[in-house]
Order: sequence, then structure tokens, then C-alpha cells
Amino acid sequence: MDDQAWYLRTSKLALALAIIHSKPADKSSREYTEHLARTVSGQESKWRAKVKALEAEVLQLRQKQLLSRICSGSFESGGPSSQLQAQEPRSSENTSTLLEDSGCVLSNDQRTEPSEMTEHSGESCISTPFPPLSIVNRPCAPLEKPLSSHMQFLQHLLGLKTLTESESLKTDLSHFENASSTVSDSVFQLLDGLITFYREPKLPCSSFWIEAVDTLARLISDCNLSNHILKKCSKKLEEFEKTLLQVILSNNHINRFQVQHYVSQSLVTLGSCSLLRKSIISLLLSEVNSFADDLGAINQVQGNYDVTRYENIFSVFCVLEQLLQKETEEGNASRMGHEDQEIKTFLQKHDETILQLSDAFPLFTFYLWRLGTLLNSVEIGTVENNSRP
Repeated sequence: MDDQAWYLRTSKLALALAIIHSKPADKSSREYTEHLARTVSGQESKWRAKVKALEAEVLQLRQKQLLSRICSGSFESGGPSSQLQAQEPRSSENTSTLLEDSGCVLSNDQRTEPSEMTEHSGESCISTPFPPLSIVNRPCAPLEKPLSSHMQFLQHLLGLKTLTESESLKTDLSHFENASSTVSDSVFQLLDGLITFYREPKLPCSSFWIEAVDTLARLISDCNLSNHILKKCSKKLEEFEKTLLQVILSNNHINRFQVQHYVSQSLVTLGSCSLLRKSIISLLLSEVNSFADDLGAINQVQGNYDVTRYENIFSVFCVLEQLLQKETEEGNASRMGHEDQEIKTFLQKHDETILQLSDAFPLFTFYLWRLGTLLNSVEIGTVENNSRP
């Protein structure tokens, strides 16, 4: 027996003897052990909740610190302040407008009257390029509340990047890479909350969740931030995509179509990011291919099929059509055709599946034909691009 195993057995024996010697007279050793286990378990859950709350507070402080550093231009090695100070002072009204247009929320105490700005223009405009931003508490539903600060922080971040990279304030914010853990941790927490909500979405669905998905898509579309986010959150993003798909497919409530429309819109919004669109299209096509195979097998034996799944698959078709159209509009279609296995599988079986199922499932085959038309245009675009000198 090695030392570790011996120590473990000795510790268990010592603990058992201590429990036996200390148990009350009116309880058996088993009852007293179960009582102690419940007590320790309850304390452990309280400590875990406390640790989680403290971690959330630390993350929020890191978010505020990062925003403050950006606003004050205090990044090291050629921070924004050195370039921003060369700009002419702006009026308070123009600065506030720019910040609001960039997606940043200014509380009342962050606004400066034009007269005050004039008096301190020689001092405040140079020392602080932007007024300080804070993450304000908005009225939220209980499930939205924990995510509100993360979403505001990420929106502030995108807004400030847009502002500082505009023509009027040309500033290199590659310094974000040094604070990437704050951004990726915030995205991870946002994804966690989104997955929790979309597993059981409640009506009426708040616009907060679509806004959160849109913020997520814009973040991953940012070339400076996407690599850091995807390194930490790629599996979480994949889980989120699968969660959205399963909500569409498995919902069997009578009044499910409003929820399906909402979730479908979330998938389309997430797919507005070109880096995520390919994986979403592949995931949805995989489900279509699988369902077409199942219908083919059922049709041969004249068996019963899952009506709920059949009805829900049309929402998947609608999402796919919108994403493929978006891909074609952005000129990315030629990159997909020969690379994606699900597209190859779909196109190889397309004509045969339509002939086999058209009598029994005419609406399904009509949508297959529409989807095939879009995917064939992708293939044609690929051939044309490859044939160019």
C-alpha cells in the first residue's frame, strides 16, 4: 500500500472514531453521520455561492478598471492619450453625442454642461480624453440582472473601440490584447446566462436577450478581440448554438411558434458574425440531413413519423435560407462549397431525396428544393472563382 492510500484509510478511520465518540446518546452513529453530512453540505453550498458572488464582483471591478483606462488613455507604450491630446478640444455636447452613438450609457453625473466645459477646457480636455464611464444599474427582470453589467461593459468596449478607431480619433487600441482575460471572462459569463435562459425561454421574450446575442456577434466580428474570445469560449459558443437548435426542434407546446420565431431570430443574429456563420450552417444542415434520412426510412415502411419534429424543421429551413443569403451577399459563398461536409452530403442526396419524398411530404421537399437552389449557387460561385485566372 502506498503512502497516499494508507493516509486516506487512516483519515477515514480517525473520522469514524471521532463521530462515534462525539455522537449524542439519542442518535445512532449512522443518523449522526447523516446529520453532519447535511450540515457540511449546506455550509459548502453557502460558501460556493459566496465565492461566486465575490468572483462576479471582482470581474465587474476589472471591467470598470479597463473602461477607465481606455477613457483616461492610461495604456502603456503609446496609449491613446498621446494621440488624443493632439486633437482639438471638443465641446461637451459633441463628446456626449459621440459616446451615446457608440453605445455607451452616460449617467447624469457624467454629463458636463457646455459652460463648465469651456471653463475647464484647458485642463479636462487634455488630461481626460473621454468622461469616465460607469456600468449603471438598469431595471431588469431577475434572470437578466446578473448579465446586465456584463452586456453593458461589452457594449461600452465596442463603442469606445468604434469611437477611437474613427477618422476623427485615429487611435490604435491593440492594447486590448493585454486585457483580453477581462473581455473573455465577461463573454463566458454572458454565454452562461444566455444558455440558461434559452433552455427554457419564457413569454413574453424581452428584447434584452436579442440585444445580448447581437453584442456577442459584434464582439466576435472584431478582429482584435475575436481570437482571445474564441480561445476561451469556443466550446461554450458551440454549446449555445446547439442549445438554440434543440429549443427549436424539441418544443412541443401548442403555442410554441412565437418562441420559435424568437429563438430563430437569435440564431440569425448570431450568424450575422461571419466567423460563426459557417459552423451554424453546418450544424443546421446536419439536422436537415439526418431528418431527411429518417423520413426516407419511415416512408419505405409506411411508418409513423414525429409530427412535432416535422413541423419544427421548417424553422430550421428559414434560418438556413437567411444565413445562406447573407453569406452570398457578403461574397463568402465561394469559401464554403467544397469545404463543408454537410453541404456535400446534402447536395449528393438532394435530387434522390426529393424524388423519394415528394408524394408523401410535398412541403418538406419544396423547402429542400429551395435550400438546394441556394447551395447550388454556392457551388457555382466556387467553380467560377476557381476558374478565374
